[in-house]
Amino acid sequence: MGELPEKFPEYSIMYRTISNQIKSLQKQKEDVQDTTEIDSKITKYQEELNRIKKMFPDNFFEN
Repeated sequence: MGELPEKFPEYSIMYRTISNQIKSLQKQKEDVQDTTEIDSKITKYQEELNRIKKMFPDNFFEN
């Protein structure tokens, strides 16, 4: 396994929180006509998740 980032616990918590937020937004998206704003938020959150994933070893967050 590769090296973990210096602030490992904080990034791990951030990853879980952002993942949960994306899931919540995807559920909200089902109930809304205009999904542009929700899609924008999901995209921003996904970019942050990708940034965090790059700091960790491959497949670290996979179940």
